[in-house]
Amino acid sequence: MTTKTLGRAMVAMAVCGAALLGPAGSAGASDTAGYIGDNQPDNPHGVWCVQHLINDVARQNNRATVDEDSTWGPRTKDQVLWFQNFVHVQPDGIVGPFTGDNILYRGDKTYGGTTGYCFAYVPSDSGLFE
Repeated sequence: MTTKTLGRAMVAMAVCGAALLGPAGSAGASDTAGYIGDNQPDNPHGVWCVQHLINDVARQNNRATVDEDSTWGPRTKDQVLWFQNFVHVQPDGIVGPFTGDNILYRGDKTYGGTTGYCFAYVPSDSGLFE
């Protein structure tokens, strides 16, 4: 094997190895999603996900749902406060990583979890998924 061929083979192996190892390290968390709540940057996809996933939990517990309108407001905040009390998280009405983990874990499995649409939009540190 020539030096040039050996060099190309080593580069190819390094690229393949990085491709295989890269997702394993980053699949554990959605650290790009910002907090959702009062005085947080506008995130309509994230708000819809929070509304949809918490509504799923609310329906399972015979609680009224909120409109899934992608708009943060007092009714959505109240629903988040209810959810935080329900899962024994310190209620502050803000969806941060720990509340986000609980929402993703307990809500509609089609949209939640680490593979659903909402994973990219709801803050998570994936503590409940490991």
